[in-house]
Amino acid sequence: MSENGTLRRGRPGYDQQGILEVAVAAFNQYGYDATSMGVLADRLGLSKSAIYHHFASKDEILERALDDALSALEGVLQEPEATRGRAADRLDHVLRGGVHVLIAKLPYVTLLLRVRGNTEVERRALARRRAFDRAVTALVEESQAEGTLRSDIDASVVSRLVFGMINSIVEWYRTGGREDADRLADDVIAVALDGLRMPTSNRVEELLG
Repeated sequence: MSENGTLRRGRPGYDQQGILEVAVAAFNQYGYDATSMGVLADRLGLSKSAIYHHFASKDEILERALDDALSALEGVLQEPEATRGRAADRLDHVLRGGVHVLIAKLPYVTLLLRVRGNTEVERRALARRRAFDRAVTALVEESQAEGTLRSDIDASVVSRLVFGMINSIVEWYRTGGREDADRLADDVIAVALDGLRMPTSNRVEELLG
């Protein structure tokens, strides 16, 4: 990326985004550690120097890819529907948004879910992911406090179970399948939250009582 923040262009055939997409696919197929710049050069049909024109290192490619996924997830938390209204409605929006991000950026989120903290880039990404998880857990706690979700299950456990389900989508979802993102989000909410929602009668009794 140039000093003014614009994407650099080098040799014909691939711009920075094009190289990034091919690199992410290679990282997911072979593993980040096993994917050398030579492997990327062969896959792209470019010289290594042509790749270095766009990215200073393999770590920079990884950082850009992980930031792409994390920024999209963090963006869901900043949307108006996630910042006002009942906690249960905000939680619903964030979970649906997580499904949409996963499907829209499937290769990038897949890569994010596979990092293990072996490099400084990975550790920074994991710290951001933990911060996102804490924000979701806080929404679960708020929902429990307002009486819209059952409170007999620890909020952190609820958050892990729900996002465990959402994250598992990367293992089986295929673009162009029978379900689009909206339908899949409906299914996740139905399976993940319907069993946690407090019956209306119980909420009334708690409020009165």
